[in-house]
Amino acid sequence: MRDRTEVLELAVLGRLADGPLHGYELRKRLVTDLGVFRTLSFGSLYPRLRSLADRGLVTASGTAELPHPLAGRRSRVVYELTPEGKEHLAAALAVAEPTAWEDDAFDVRFSLFAATEPSTRLHILEGRRTRVLERREAYRLASARGRERRDAYTLELQRHGLELLDRELGWLDGLIASERAGSERTGSERTTPNPSTPPAAAPSSDGTT
Repeated sequence: MRDRTEVLELAVLGRLADGPLHGYELRKRLVTDLGVFRTLSFGSLYPRLRSLADRGLVTASGTAELPHPLAGRRSRVVYELTPEGKEHLAAALAVAEPTAWEDDAFDVRFSLFAATEPSTRLHILEGRRTRVLERREAYRLASARGRERRDAYTLELQRHGLELLDRELGWLDGLIASERAGSERTGSERTTPNPSTPPAAAPSSDGTT
């Protein structure tokens, strides 16, 4: 995901994966589910929907449902993922590139973790942790420089910023530990024989069973 446009498109496809939505409801879910889109306007959303439709990833169809009074007549149009859109979404969720753990993209990817493979989830979480560690160290060094020249309120703001980064690191550590434990349990279940299945007979000395 190279820019905010791609992040928005992925978020749209992810919400439509749960079922068809008209424009007003889609915007409402994006705004309430993802803080990064809290100022999303219909002027930004509808061009993305048209682009996705032009590329065959979504379909737009009319409905007799009355529009929401704040949404205008556009809410009569219902958007739905096409088979190509589902394939595109699955391919996007299988990728764990560095942009996936940047701020805006990470929030969207995390909201779609239920549809993401465990190994990809873990990769993204570890990448995000590395990025936050780098940011915390840079923030700490910047805060230490010229500290004596800053007023008490600026220092308090910097302290708060470091606390937020520390809190996110703790949150990520818990998620990573949980993902790793889940992977270990899955691997153990795959290698543990079913106790209800009788073991194969040991071969005799002549090679027969």
